[in-house]
Amino acid sequence: MFKKILIILFTTLALTTNVNAGSDGDLLLKKNEPSEIKDCSENFNRASFALNQGLDKIIFKPVASVYRILPSPVKTGVSNSLDNLSSVVTIPNNILQGEFSKAGINTGRFLINTTIGILGIIDVASLIGLSEYEKEDYGQSLAALGIGPGCYIVLPVLGPSTARDTLASITNFIGGDAWYNVTVRNDTHYFNDVDYYSSKITNGVDFRAKNYDSIENLEKNSLDFYASVKSLYLQDRQQRILNSKKIIETQDDSDWEEIETQ
Repeated sequence: MFKKILIILFTTLALTTNVNAGSDGDLLLKKNEPSEIKDCSENFNRASFALNQGLDKIIFKPVASVYRILPSPVKTGVSNSLDNLSSVVTIPNNILQGEFSKAGINTGRFLINTTIGILGIIDVASLIGLSEYEKEDYGQSLAALGIGPGCYIVLPVLGPSTARDTLASITNFIGGDAWYNVTVRNDTHYFNDVDYYSSKITNGVDFRAKNYDSIENLEKNSLDFYASVKSLYLQDRQQRILNSKKIIETQDDSDWEEIETQ
């Protein structure tokens, strides 16, 4: 039921945005340049942003503030494990983008870290010299195929996205995410829904804790916090699509993006 609700929500939001902005016919084939991405439903987006701010202040910020004081080895282990888990989405997207060498490296990283690295808690692959891990998702694959971002969207709870990335994220719920498949979609008797959603919540907390000071400074120093977050997100998203290492404005962490809609 939860899967169906998510799919309906994502599809409705993306299609509604397309309809609202479709008069000039350039919606889905625009460049990824942040200045070219339209905020087609700004009133909705600002309301959604305000909701997310409220949830952040009530839930994520307090939890992240506690998480930050945990010993560094614990936080590093959690981050490593989450990165390792995201490999099950990155690897097929390496293949879709024709990055077969990266797909092979990331497959090796996943196998080594899942086994020797104790479910990814220890990044053994990096210790033995395998290349640094870079996340990929289905939205990035669509961009590599030349599909434009469409309109900017702020999803309730999940945060900033675009029409393209919102639609692409549905792929995770129809078989594109192996972790989702073995926890929610299929009864494997080893994992269940709680394991999947717990990992997503933990990922959100980990992200919030890593970027705690950056987010606080951005909010404090922004005349329009909504506009600042939108600009930062779209710039970062562009750099991810281009596989660039450039640091974006106040960004000081490699995980600046929405709370894992990919």
